[in-house]
Amino acid sequence: MKFIVVLEPAEEGGFNVSIPALDGCFTQGENEEEALKNAKEAILCYL
Repeated sequence: MKFIVVLEPAEEGGFNVSIPALDGCFTQGENEEEALKNAKEAILCYL
């Protein structure tokens, strides 16, 4: 499965990631790479 993720800079630094198709599924990371890796883990946990 593929999901659209929304990657946004966080005010306090780093990045926030949400997955709109999965209600309440979100994560963060210190940089884009970490945030996207965490998003993959969050999706797997959600499912």
